[in-house]
Amino acid sequence: MNILEINDLSKVFNLHILNNKKLEALKSINFTVEEGEIIGLTGKSGSGKSSLMKCIYRTYLASGGQINYRSINGMVDLVKATDHEVIELRKNEITYCSQFLSVIPRVSAVDVVCENLFKVNTNKEAARYKAKGMLKQLGLPEELWDAFPVTFSGGEQQRINVARAIITSPRFLLIDEPTASLDPKTKDVVVDMLLDLKKQGTSILCISHDEYTIEKLVDRRINLHMGEILNLN
Repeated sequence: MNILEINDLSKVFNLHILNNKKLEALKSINFTVEEGEIIGLTGKSGSGKSSLMKCIYRTYLASGGQINYRSINGMVDLVKATDHEVIELRKNEITYCSQFLSVIPRVSAVDVVCENLFKVNTNKEAARYKAKGMLKQLGLPEELWDAFPVTFSGGEQQRINVARAIITSPRFLLIDEPTASLDPKTKDVVVDMLLDLKKQGTSILCISHDEYTIEKLVDRRINLHMGEILNLN
């Protein structure tokens, strides 16, 4: 059964500072995602991968078409959904992991990882215990668990970012370059963690330029070029 059905999706940006010039970022996008499937979004920088992911998460509002998401409460068109519906889906079902870590200063690494879990789980100690286990699995030194991630290296921040995204085992995960700043050993750990999510039923849409990660992780890929699907395989 499909968890996501995208029909004739388009996204146009109006560049007001350039005399209202229109930039067509996505054109007639059509594809589906099955429950428990991992799809890789590939293509050169500027091909529309991030715009597509942000339209699905509703960071961007699509200009046309449909993004039909099969929630636990029924089908929702994310293009037409109310802000309240989107907020509820983000809280309970859909998680987005950007390429870059954005955190509140002076919050420990453990509590950053627990951020989404705190929203649905009132037992903070149990949440922190789970977060510490994930950080250990990802090879983050224990002395950093109570430190502030804003001071971490790029690779350390990426591990925090991935752990925060997957700790709640979302129904649908959108993840951008999960292994970009990681060493080969940690890449394998992240890939295994995402495959474990798949076994639990999570559907994943993953942007990556790393062919190693794509080959090990995805069931099929969607290759974008200048805002259009070049091929599906």
